[in-house]
Amino acid sequence: MIDELIALALAPLLLAQGRRARQLAQELPEAAGPRCGRCGSGSAALRVLLVGDSAVAGVGVATQDEALAGQLARSLHAVLPDSAIQWRVVARSGVTTREALAMLAAAEPGEFDIAVVALGVNDLTSRVGVAAWLAGMEALIAQLRTRWGVTTVWLSGLPPMHRFPLLPQPLRWYLGRRSRHFSSSLGAWVSRRPGLHYVPLPDSTDPSLIASDGFHPGPGACVIWGRELARSISAQPPAGARTA
Repeated sequence: MIDELIALALAPLLLAQGRRARQLAQELPEAAGPRCGRCGSGSAALRVLLVGDSAVAGVGVATQDEALAGQLARSLHAVLPDSAIQWRVVARSGVTTREALAMLAAAEPGEFDIAVVALGVNDLTSRVGVAAWLAGMEALIAQLRTRWGVTTVWLSGLPPMHRFPLLPQPLRWYLGRRSRHFSSSLGAWVSRRPGLHYVPLPDSTDPSLIASDGFHPGPGACVIWGRELARSISAQPPAGARTA
């Protein structure tokens, strides 16, 4: 309650700092390269769909090979050497969860065993409430299952925004507080739903790991992120992998 009152009192300053941060932020492009690929060979194929916003689209790195998709595929193949990892990215910079739902609906569907979803930062900064965000997430997961054949979904937590170099105080405090609330709410929500797994985003806010804009994950952060997701996926391997 006290935090809410402080945030209300600081609202004019927070809005001004938010506008200023957007003006100062570098507009980095999404990663270049194909948004689908295959890593390794094996007797089975694990088909992975990655859905998200700018972090999944590869803003902050040069190519999709350096981005989460490439790093996750390599890490998965390392821990599941008998599986060829087939992957596809459906992501766009700036999308909220509801916009990602429309993006998925407009994309040419395919058949996938698992999905990795990383959404929420743009909901948070657009002042979408947690309940509305989770309702959008539920609709998105339903579409993944009915239209894309996904049986199991891994959901990534939000980044630790209280450590983002780009953000001044008290905006950094406020967004960090909200990102922690979003992540903890997502973890609790996932725990009550079969076929869903929550993976906290590993802390990769060392300046050497962050992109030049002080906001997005750089190549080093994508390596850590991909390894953590691969560790979680390999610990609970999906039953849907098919013979290659």
